Amino acid sequence: MTLRIEDYALIGDLQTAALVGTDGSVDWLCLPRFDSGACFAALLGDKENGHWRIAPKGSERCTSRRYVGDTLVLETRWETRTGTVEVVDFMPQRDTTPDVIRIVRGVEGTVEMESVLRLRFDHGSIVPWMRRSDGHRVAVAGPDSVWLRSEPPVRTWGQQFSTVSSFSVGAGERVAFVLSWHPSHEQRPDPLDPHEALRCSLADWEEWSTACRSRGRYREAVVRSLITLKALTYAPTGGIVAAPTTSLPEEIGGVRNWDYRFCWLRDSTLTLEALLTAGYQEEAAAWRDWLLRAVAGDPADLQIMYGLGGERRLPETELPWLSGYAGSAPVRVGNAAVDQLQLDVYGEVMDSLFLAQEQGIPGERHAWFIQLSLLGFLESKWREPDEGLWEVRGPRQHFTHSKVMAWVAADRAVRTLEGDSTLRGDVNRWRAMRDEVHREVCERGYDPVRNTFTQYYGSRELDAATLLIPRVGFLPPDDPRVVGTVDAVRAELGADGGLVRRYSTEGTVDGLPGGEGAFLACSFWLADALRMTGRPKEARELFERLLTLRNDLGLLAEEYDPGAGRQLGNFPQAFSHIALVTTALALDDEEAAG
Repeated sequence: MTLRIEDYALIGDLQTAALVGTDGSVDWLCLPRFDSGACFAALLGDKENGHWRIAPKGSERCTSRRYVGDTLVLETRWETRTGTVEVVDFMPQRDTTPDVIRIVRGVEGTVEMESVLRLRFDHGSIVPWMRRSDGHRVAVAGPDSVWLRSEPPVRTWGQQFSTVSSFSVGAGERVAFVLSWHPSHEQRPDPLDPHEALRCSLADWEEWSTACRSRGRYREAVVRSLITLKALTYAPTGGIVAAPTTSLPEEIGGVRNWDYRFCWLRDSTLTLEALLTAGYQEEAAAWRDWLLRAVAGDPADLQIMYGLGGERRLPETELPWLSGYAGSAPVRVGNAAVDQLQLDVYGEVMDSLFLAQEQGIPGERHAWFIQLSLLGFLESKWREPDEGLWEVRGPRQHFTHSKVMAWVAADRAVRTLEGDSTLRGDVNRWRAMRDEVHREVCERGYDPVRNTFTQYYGSRELDAATLLIPRVGFLPPDDPRVVGTVDAVRAELGADGGLVRRYSTEGTVDGLPGGEGAFLACSFWLADALRMTGRPKEARELFERLLTLRNDLGLLAEEYDPGAGRQLGNFPQAFSHIALVTTALALDDEEAAG
């Protein structure tokens, strides 16, 4: 039976991540990076596509699970007829190569345990050659090599192209399994002590978490979301992936299945704001630096997303041997949206770099010249239609949000020059552009009859992205057009419990069959907009409703299906957790201010 998306937990080492189900099975893991081929791909197919399950014999779902304190160390408990056992899962922050460590601990009585390991490289398509070496199991196929060992050693054997272990654990006893990957042409790395690695991992995460500035009523949710964002960070470059998964569906059985293992510019400002407000200057600076490296070059070549190191070529292909999560096909790797024109990203970059400078992240002198180049290109292009923030696969339109972000780009340039007279730039030129964009959006992107900004010029459709208008400073929160837009979005895009959809998929711009769930980031934006427009009680009620949609470990996917009562889309989703953090901190600040 397919587990729900929210039945999974996240573990990771700041370069890749795994999903562990409530049945004790690791069903997703890409090695050695987030965007590498998966060696466990059961999440998008079946067990034959690779997984690793450790659980009591005959047991299905665990009794309970939790993260140990403010860490990414997962503790899963089974209470059986003969005793109680815990499995501790984690990935230590790596020195050279990735390790997955699973420690079985007896709590009371005696429990018969079983480990079933099915390695399938290249997204579940390649069965490796298995052999023994120095008491270890070794799997090799092409560039990949994986070593499995246990402490103390337990008996293992091959069975139906898998490696099986059977053992018992009594109260106070421990059996540790270590799965280590390395390039097959290199020597095996020195084995690490799993128990020392656990001690260090707990200490590392606890130390990192204590830096969080949040002390309000929502601190627990904020810290868990920040830990999730940290886990989605590719440490060597500072890039943050949108999610560690690909092709988890926005509609069960549908075709809206995308690869999110890349870094989106649309997330940049909100990511920086969340990290800086929460007190994580180092992570914010690393993200800013990744952003500068990624966007460097010809401004005409600016993309909406990049690879972990700033890679630009992310071709989209389908994997026909994978049936898809709950039959949701196709499964895709890469993302064709990389080739879209989205004018809003110029505003996102300008806003992010402005915010970083305002918050005291030491500036790079060359960054201003990059910004001037981007702004000069946008000046000649902002009047054109584009695909917009949501990467629609229908015809290009003059999306209101894209134009608003063009205004943001010009506005941040003006404010930067007004604040630093030593910088080169024609402030009057950017003021003129800012005024022209503002005037056009208010004339063509606003419906005076319905008192709301629309999805695109001349449209009757709405877009939840217009909820960001007061947040970016395009209009003040008390402007009647802002209040009208908030009310219209809530009324027309609203779902059960105050949740909102991004836009209507039944409109002309979407370009795909089927529908999708309520978009969680947009629902947090609605809570923000309600707070900003003088309705703090409604904002808090919506925010607290959104908190109840997290799984038992505090994790959120991209979307939520109110009818089925389940999460949808790639998981866990950075955008959802970023929005949670910024909304929570704003509500806490407002409460503290009285």
